[in-house]
Amino acid sequence: MFDRHGETSDLPWLRASRGSRFQTIIDCCGQSASTVRRFSILAAVALALVSPPSAGAQERALEPDVRMHSAVPSKFLAKPRDVMVWLPPGYGTEREKRYPVLYLQDGANVYIEWRVDEIAKPLIASQQIEPLIIVLVPNGGGPEDRYDDYTPTRPANARAGGKAGAYGRFLVEELKPFIDREYRTLKDPASAGLGGASLGGLVSLYLGLDYPEVFGKLAVMSPSVWWDNKLILRKVNGLKTKPSSRIWLDVGALETQTVLRDVKELRDALRRKGWTPGTDLVHFEAPDGRHDDVSFGRRADMMLKFLFPGKARSNTGARRSNSVVLLPCPSASGDARCPDNKKRLPRCRRDVSATDTSGL
Repeated sequence: MFDRHGETSDLPWLRASRGSRFQTIIDCCGQSASTVRRFSILAAVALALVSPPSAGAQERALEPDVRMHSAVPSKFLAKPRDVMVWLPPGYGTEREKRYPVLYLQDGANVYIEWRVDEIAKPLIASQQIEPLIIVLVPNGGGPEDRYDDYTPTRPANARAGGKAGAYGRFLVEELKPFIDREYRTLKDPASAGLGGASLGGLVSLYLGLDYPEVFGKLAVMSPSVWWDNKLILRKVNGLKTKPSSRIWLDVGALETQTVLRDVKELRDALRRKGWTPGTDLVHFEAPDGRHDDVSFGRRADMMLKFLFPGKARSNTGARRSNSVVLLPCPSASGDARCPDNKKRLPRCRRDVSATDTSGL
Protein backbone atom coordinates (compact mmCIF):
# COMPACT_ATOMS: atom_id res chain seq x y z
CA MET A 1 0.00 0.00 0.00
CA PHE A 2 2.79 2.42 0.85
CA ASP A 3 5.03 1.63 -2.10
CA ARG A 4 3.74 3.39 -5.14
CA HIS A 5 6.37 1.72 -7.31
CA GLY A 6 5.13 -1.82 -6.77
CA GLU A 7 8.10 -2.96 -4.67
CA THR A 8 6.16 -5.60 -2.78
CA SER A 9 9.32 -6.75 -1.01
CA ASP A 10 9.15 -3.50 0.94
CA LEU A 11 5.96 -4.65 2.67
CA PRO A 12 7.08 -5.37 6.22
CA TRP A 13 5.03 -8.53 6.66
CA LEU A 14 6.53 -10.04 3.51
CA ARG A 15 10.17 -9.31 4.21
CA ALA A 16 10.40 -12.11 6.74
CA SER A 17 7.86 -14.46 5.26
CA ARG A 18 7.89 -14.87 1.51
CA GLY A 19 6.03 -18.03 0.64
CA SER A 20 5.52 -19.06 4.26
CA ARG A 21 3.77 -17.90 7.41
CA PHE A 22 6.82 -18.77 9.48
CA GLN A 23 10.55 -18.67 9.17
CA THR A 24 12.26 -20.66 11.87
CA ILE A 25 15.88 -20.66 12.95
CA ILE A 26 16.54 -23.87 14.86
CA ASP A 27 19.07 -24.05 17.66
CA CYS A 28 20.76 -27.42 17.15
CA CYS A 29 24.20 -26.49 18.33
CA GLY A 30 24.08 -26.88 22.10
CA GLN A 31 24.59 -23.19 22.86
CA SER A 32 23.95 -21.83 26.34
CA ALA A 33 20.25 -21.38 26.99
CA SER A 34 20.94 -17.89 28.31
CA THR A 35 22.41 -16.86 24.97
CA VAL A 36 20.76 -19.01 22.36
CA ARG A 37 17.30 -20.45 22.14
CA ARG A 38 14.96 -21.95 19.60
CA PHE A 39 12.89 -19.15 18.20
CA SER A 40 10.45 -18.41 15.43
CA ILE A 41 10.11 -15.28 13.40
CA LEU A 42 6.36 -14.92 13.13
CA ALA A 43 5.03 -13.09 10.12
CA ALA A 44 1.43 -11.96 9.91
CA VAL A 45 0.83 -12.57 6.23
CA ALA A 46 -2.09 -10.99 4.45
CA LEU A 47 -2.68 -13.78 1.93
CA ALA A 48 -4.04 -11.48 -0.72
CA LEU A 49 -0.75 -9.58 -0.71
CA VAL A 50 1.74 -12.47 -0.63
CA SER A 51 4.52 -12.10 -3.16
CA PRO A 52 5.95 -15.08 -5.11
CA PRO A 53 8.00 -17.38 -2.87
CA SER A 54 11.67 -16.60 -2.63
CA ALA A 55 14.12 -19.15 -3.95
CA GLY A 56 15.89 -18.99 -0.58
CA ALA A 57 15.28 -21.44 2.24
CA GLN A 58 12.53 -20.66 4.74
CA GLU A 59 14.13 -22.58 7.58
CA ARG A 60 17.71 -22.81 8.76
CA ALA A 61 19.60 -24.24 11.70
CA LEU A 62 21.54 -21.91 13.93
CA GLU A 63 25.18 -22.59 13.08
CA PRO A 64 27.85 -23.09 15.81
CA ASP A 65 29.47 -19.75 14.95
CA VAL A 66 26.23 -17.81 15.51
CA ARG A 67 25.20 -16.50 18.92
CA MET A 68 21.61 -15.59 19.71
CA HIS A 69 20.82 -12.77 22.12
CA SER A 70 17.12 -13.18 22.78
CA ALA A 71 14.72 -10.35 23.56
CA VAL A 72 17.31 -7.58 23.73
CA PRO A 73 15.46 -4.79 25.57
CA SER A 74 15.32 -1.15 24.58
CA LYS A 75 13.97 2.02 26.12
CA PHE A 76 13.64 3.44 22.61
CA LEU A 77 11.70 0.61 20.90
CA ALA A 78 8.27 -0.79 21.66
CA LYS A 79 9.44 -4.40 21.24
CA PRO A 80 12.61 -6.26 22.26
CA ARG A 81 14.71 -7.79 19.50
CA ASP A 82 16.27 -11.24 18.98
CA VAL A 83 19.75 -10.31 17.73
CA MET A 84 22.08 -12.79 16.05
CA VAL A 85 25.86 -12.36 16.05
CA TRP A 86 28.03 -14.26 13.57
CA LEU A 87 31.65 -14.77 14.63
CA PRO A 88 34.37 -15.22 11.99
CA PRO A 89 36.74 -18.19 11.77
CA GLY A 90 39.47 -17.90 14.38
CA TYR A 91 37.46 -15.82 16.82
CA GLY A 92 37.54 -18.56 19.45
CA THR A 93 41.28 -19.22 19.18
CA GLU A 94 42.86 -15.80 18.50
CA ARG A 95 42.10 -14.39 21.93
CA GLU A 96 43.91 -11.08 21.50
CA LYS A 97 42.51 -10.17 18.10
CA ARG A 98 39.79 -7.53 17.71
CA TYR A 99 37.40 -7.30 14.78
CA PRO A 100 35.45 -4.76 12.73
CA VAL A 101 31.67 -5.14 12.87
CA LEU A 102 28.93 -4.92 10.25
CA TYR A 103 25.36 -4.36 11.48
CA LEU A 104 22.75 -5.53 8.97
CA GLN A 105 19.02 -4.76 8.95
CA ASP A 106 16.36 -7.46 8.46
CA GLY A 107 18.60 -9.93 10.25
CA ALA A 108 16.43 -13.02 9.77
CA ASN A 109 16.29 -12.58 6.00
CA VAL A 110 20.01 -11.92 5.81
CA TYR A 111 20.77 -15.12 7.72
CA ILE A 112 18.17 -17.41 6.16
CA GLU A 113 17.95 -16.16 2.58
CA TRP A 114 21.20 -14.32 1.92
CA ARG A 115 23.19 -16.81 4.03
CA VAL A 116 25.65 -14.01 4.59
CA ASP A 117 27.89 -16.12 6.85
CA GLU A 118 28.45 -18.61 4.03
CA ILE A 119 29.35 -15.71 1.75
CA ALA A 120 31.81 -14.22 4.22
CA LYS A 121 33.67 -17.41 5.22
CA PRO A 122 35.43 -18.18 1.91
CA LEU A 123 36.20 -14.48 1.38
CA ILE A 124 37.93 -14.38 4.75
CA ALA A 125 39.76 -17.66 4.07
CA SER A 126 41.10 -16.29 0.77
CA GLN A 127 41.93 -12.92 2.40
CA GLN A 128 39.63 -11.08 0.00
CA ILE A 129 37.98 -9.48 3.02
CA GLU A 130 39.23 -8.94 6.54
CA PRO A 131 37.74 -11.08 9.31
CA LEU A 132 34.70 -9.33 10.73
CA ILE A 133 31.78 -9.83 13.09
CA ILE A 134 28.31 -9.56 11.54
CA VAL A 135 25.39 -8.49 13.73
CA LEU A 136 21.97 -9.37 12.33
CA VAL A 137 19.32 -7.02 13.65
CA PRO A 138 15.64 -7.87 13.01
CA ASN A 139 12.89 -5.35 12.44
CA GLY A 140 9.92 -5.21 14.82
CA GLY A 141 8.19 -8.05 12.99
CA GLY A 142 4.66 -6.71 12.70
CA PRO A 143 2.81 -5.53 9.60
CA GLU A 144 3.82 -1.91 10.15
CA ASP A 145 6.84 -2.22 12.44
CA ARG A 146 9.31 -2.35 9.59
CA TYR A 147 8.10 0.96 8.22
CA ASP A 148 8.34 2.46 11.70
CA ASP A 149 11.92 1.24 12.20
CA TYR A 150 13.29 2.00 8.77
CA THR A 151 11.77 5.35 7.80
CA PRO A 152 12.68 8.76 9.25
CA THR A 153 9.31 10.41 8.61
CA ARG A 154 5.64 9.53 8.42
CA PRO A 155 3.96 11.12 5.39
CA ALA A 156 0.40 12.31 5.80
CA ASN A 157 -1.01 9.46 3.69
CA ALA A 158 0.94 6.67 5.46
CA ARG A 159 -0.38 4.56 8.32
CA ALA A 160 3.11 3.84 9.67
CA GLY A 161 6.64 5.16 9.61
CA GLY A 162 8.74 7.87 11.13
CA LYS A 163 10.53 6.11 14.00
CA ALA A 164 13.98 5.66 12.48
CA GLY A 165 15.31 8.19 14.95
CA ALA A 166 14.32 5.96 17.87
CA TYR A 167 15.66 2.89 16.05
CA GLY A 168 18.95 4.72 15.50
CA ARG A 169 19.23 5.50 19.19
CA PHE A 170 18.68 1.79 19.93
CA LEU A 171 21.55 0.91 17.60
CA VAL A 172 23.94 3.61 18.78
CA GLU A 173 23.17 3.93 22.48
CA GLU A 174 22.13 0.37 23.37
CA LEU A 175 22.99 -2.35 20.86
CA LYS A 176 26.46 -1.24 19.75
CA PRO A 177 27.70 -0.64 23.32
CA PHE A 178 26.35 -4.09 24.24
CA ILE A 179 28.15 -5.73 21.31
CA ASP A 180 31.35 -3.86 22.15
CA ARG A 181 31.17 -5.14 25.73
CA GLU A 182 30.35 -8.74 24.86
CA TYR A 183 32.73 -9.24 21.92
CA ARG A 184 36.26 -8.27 20.94
CA THR A 185 35.45 -5.44 18.57
CA LEU A 186 37.28 -2.52 17.03
CA LYS A 187 35.31 0.51 18.19
CA ASP A 188 36.38 3.28 15.79
CA PRO A 189 33.95 4.39 13.03
CA ALA A 190 36.24 3.12 10.27
CA SER A 191 35.70 -0.37 11.71
CA ALA A 192 31.90 -0.18 12.03
CA GLY A 193 29.51 -0.74 9.15
CA LEU A 194 25.76 -0.38 8.81
CA GLY A 195 23.79 -1.86 5.94
CA GLY A 196 20.58 -3.16 4.53
CA ALA A 197 18.40 -3.48 1.45
CA SER A 198 15.30 -1.63 0.28
CA LEU A 199 13.93 0.25 3.31
CA GLY A 200 16.90 -1.23 5.18
CA GLY A 201 19.18 0.53 2.69
CA LEU A 202 17.30 3.79 3.19
CA VAL A 203 17.64 3.73 6.98
CA SER A 204 21.28 2.64 6.79
CA LEU A 205 22.24 5.67 4.73
CA TYR A 206 20.04 8.01 6.77
CA LEU A 207 21.46 6.88 10.11
CA GLY A 208 24.97 6.67 8.69
CA LEU A 209 24.77 10.34 7.80
CA ASP A 210 23.36 11.13 11.26
CA TYR A 211 26.06 9.14 13.06
CA PRO A 212 29.28 9.35 11.00
CA GLU A 213 31.24 9.25 14.26
CA VAL A 214 29.81 5.75 14.86
CA PHE A 215 29.38 4.11 11.44
CA GLY A 216 32.04 4.74 8.79
CA LYS A 217 31.02 2.07 6.28
CA LEU A 218 27.57 1.99 4.69
CA ALA A 219 25.98 -0.76 2.57
CA VAL A 220 23.07 0.86 0.74
CA MET A 221 21.45 -1.85 -1.38
CA SER A 222 18.45 -1.06 -3.61
CA PRO A 223 17.47 1.78 -1.27
CA SER A 224 13.89 3.07 -1.14
CA VAL A 225 14.82 6.52 -2.35
CA TRP A 226 11.14 7.24 -3.09
CA TRP A 227 10.13 7.46 0.59
CA ASP A 228 8.46 10.80 1.48
CA ASN A 229 9.11 12.44 -1.88
CA LYS A 230 12.77 11.41 -1.88
CA LEU A 231 13.58 12.57 1.61
CA ILE A 232 17.01 10.94 1.45
CA LEU A 233 18.01 13.17 -1.47
CA ARG A 234 17.09 16.22 0.58
CA LYS A 235 19.14 14.79 3.42
CA VAL A 236 22.24 14.38 1.23
CA ASN A 237 21.80 17.74 -0.51
CA GLY A 238 21.52 19.45 2.87
CA LEU A 239 24.85 18.18 4.19
CA LYS A 240 27.07 21.03 5.36
CA THR A 241 30.22 18.94 5.39
CA LYS A 242 31.02 15.58 3.83
CA PRO A 243 31.58 12.81 6.40
CA SER A 244 34.38 10.32 5.78
CA SER A 245 31.94 7.49 5.16
CA ARG A 246 32.71 4.75 2.64
CA ILE A 247 29.51 3.93 0.71
CA TRP A 248 28.48 0.90 -1.34
CA LEU A 249 25.38 1.80 -3.38
CA ASP A 250 23.73 -0.77 -5.64
CA VAL A 251 20.54 -1.64 -7.50
CA GLY A 252 19.27 -4.40 -9.78
CA ALA A 253 18.92 -3.63 -13.47
CA LEU A 254 15.62 -5.56 -13.54
CA GLU A 255 14.03 -3.29 -10.95
CA THR A 256 11.66 -0.59 -12.20
CA GLN A 257 12.95 2.29 -14.26
CA THR A 258 11.80 4.62 -11.50
CA VAL A 259 13.97 2.81 -8.96
CA LEU A 260 16.97 2.83 -11.29
CA ARG A 261 16.54 6.55 -11.92
CA ASP A 262 16.14 7.27 -8.19
CA VAL A 263 19.33 5.41 -7.29
CA LYS A 264 21.27 7.27 -9.98
CA GLU A 265 19.95 10.54 -8.55
CA LEU A 266 21.24 9.47 -5.16
CA ARG A 267 24.63 8.54 -6.65
CA ASP A 268 24.89 11.95 -8.32
CA ALA A 269 23.92 13.75 -5.11
CA LEU A 270 26.66 11.91 -3.22
CA ARG A 271 29.19 12.81 -5.92
CA ARG A 272 28.26 16.47 -5.72
CA LYS A 273 28.89 16.38 -1.96
CA GLY A 274 32.40 15.07 -2.50
CA TRP A 275 32.26 11.28 -2.55
CA THR A 276 34.72 9.95 -5.11
CA PRO A 277 33.73 6.99 -7.32
CA GLY A 278 36.14 4.12 -6.92
CA THR A 279 37.60 5.55 -3.71
CA ASP A 280 34.89 6.00 -1.10
CA LEU A 281 31.84 5.39 -3.31
CA VAL A 282 30.78 2.56 -5.58
CA HIS A 283 27.57 2.55 -7.59
CA PHE A 284 26.90 -0.97 -8.86
CA GLU A 285 24.10 -2.07 -11.19
CA ALA A 286 23.57 -5.84 -11.31
CA PRO A 287 22.32 -6.90 -14.78
CA ASP A 288 20.19 -9.78 -13.46
CA GLY A 289 19.24 -8.11 -10.17
CA ARG A 290 15.65 -7.84 -8.97
CA HIS A 291 14.18 -6.33 -5.82
CA ASP A 292 14.34 -9.48 -3.70
CA ASP A 293 16.54 -11.19 -1.13
CA VAL A 294 17.99 -13.64 -3.63
CA SER A 295 19.35 -10.74 -5.68
CA PHE A 296 20.58 -8.87 -2.63
CA GLY A 297 22.43 -11.97 -1.42
CA ARG A 298 24.08 -12.56 -4.79
CA ARG A 299 25.90 -9.23 -4.65
CA ALA A 300 26.70 -9.24 -0.93
CA ASP A 301 30.18 -10.58 -1.67
CA MET A 302 31.08 -7.51 -3.72
CA MET A 303 29.70 -5.25 -1.01
CA LEU A 304 31.86 -6.98 1.60
CA LYS A 305 34.97 -6.73 -0.59
CA PHE A 306 34.56 -3.00 -1.02
CA LEU A 307 33.71 -2.14 2.58
CA PHE A 308 36.02 -4.63 4.34
CA PRO A 309 38.92 -5.28 1.94
CA GLY A 310 41.41 -7.97 2.88
CA LYS A 311 45.12 -8.39 2.36
CA ALA A 312 44.75 -10.19 -0.97
CA ARG A 313 42.88 -7.24 -2.44
CA SER A 314 44.99 -4.50 -0.88
CA ASN A 315 48.05 -6.01 -2.59
CA THR A 316 46.52 -5.89 -6.07
CA GLY A 317 47.66 -3.20 -8.46
CA ALA A 318 45.45 -0.27 -9.38
CA ARG A 319 43.60 -0.30 -12.66
CA ARG A 320 42.56 2.74 -14.66
CA SER A 321 38.99 3.14 -15.97
CA ASN A 322 37.35 6.06 -17.73
CA SER A 323 33.80 5.17 -16.76
CA VAL A 324 32.94 1.68 -15.58
CA VAL A 325 34.71 -1.48 -14.52
CA LEU A 326 33.49 -4.76 -15.99
CA LEU A 327 33.22 -7.51 -13.40
CA PRO A 328 32.19 -11.14 -13.34
CA CYS A 329 28.61 -11.05 -12.17
CA PRO A 330 26.49 -13.40 -10.08
CA SER A 331 24.95 -16.02 -12.33
CA ALA A 332 21.28 -16.78 -12.74
CA SER A 333 21.87 -20.14 -11.06
CA GLY A 334 23.08 -18.44 -7.91
CA ASP A 335 26.81 -19.22 -8.35
CA ALA A 336 29.06 -16.61 -6.82
CA ARG A 337 30.75 -15.86 -10.14
CA CYS A 338 30.07 -16.36 -13.81
CA PRO A 339 32.68 -17.82 -16.18
CA ASP A 340 34.94 -15.12 -17.53
CA ASN A 341 33.28 -15.16 -20.93
CA LYS A 342 31.45 -12.14 -22.31
CA LYS A 343 29.57 -14.23 -24.88
CA ARG A 344 27.92 -16.47 -22.30
CA LEU A 345 26.80 -14.00 -19.68
CA PRO A 346 26.62 -10.21 -19.32
CA ARG A 347 29.31 -8.42 -17.41
CA CYS A 348 28.41 -6.33 -14.40
CA ARG A 349 28.87 -2.58 -14.55
CA ARG A 350 30.27 -0.57 -11.66
CA ASP A 351 30.78 3.15 -11.98
CA VAL A 352 34.34 4.23 -11.22
CA SER A 353 35.56 7.36 -12.90
CA ALA A 354 38.87 7.26 -11.03
CA THR A 355 41.67 4.80 -10.31
CA ASP A 356 40.19 1.52 -9.20
CA THR A 357 42.05 -0.46 -6.53
CA SER A 358 39.12 -2.49 -5.28
CA GLY A 359 39.51 -5.53 -7.51
CA LEU A 360 36.03 -6.66 -6.64
